[in-house]
Amino acid sequence: MSEDLGENYARAYGGRLGFGKRPALVLIDLVRGYFDRDCDLWADCDDALASAIRLRDAARAAGVPVIYTNVVYHPKALDGGRFYQKALPLRHFLKGSPWADWAPGLTPAEDELVISKQHASAFFGTSLAPTLTTWGVDTVILSGVSTSGCVRASCVDANAHGFIPIIPREAVGDRHPAPHEANLFDMNAKYGDVVSEAETLTYFAGTTA
Repeated sequence: MSEDLGENYARAYGGRLGFGKRPALVLIDLVRGYFDRDCDLWADCDDALASAIRLRDAARAAGVPVIYTNVVYHPKALDGGRFYQKALPLRHFLKGSPWADWAPGLTPAEDELVISKQHASAFFGTSLAPTLTTWGVDTVILSGVSTSGCVRASCVDANAHGFIPIIPREAVGDRHPAPHEANLFDMNAKYGDVVSEAETLTYFAGTTA
């Protein structure tokens, strides 16, 4: 097929949801293993971590709720399921593993929520959706790793739960540019809005908690 990809998708997809009225920032799985070359989870995405920290600081200043997710399994992986069986690096997330410690500069504050999960999506099997609904949140800003895995799964589920998914391009990362770019393209086409960090910072600055 010789047709340009953008032209093809523009006929059916690519609408924009836009920012809502009340956001929350969800920082997905930003833990040590993804940022340490000694771990096979390493994804060479320090720039995404730096962007996520800037977004977190702006969210705090604006009074926007900040939520962190991590993956934690029973020491014998009794709750791992098929995801744990399929994705071998998840062994680094057995309870107590140092690879599951927060990435440098990302320690949650006492008034910030941590959601522990066993699957890719921040929503699947967790209290995230009802918590956001209780808080009156309509927009979830998704940052973290990996773009093609937990970020994408969370984006799809956020959409399905009725939230507006916003993905700041600079604040998500993956271990290879091909799945990273492909999943940014697909999320923007079908499920949420891929925007710049600068657009998100401007949005936070205009938000009233």
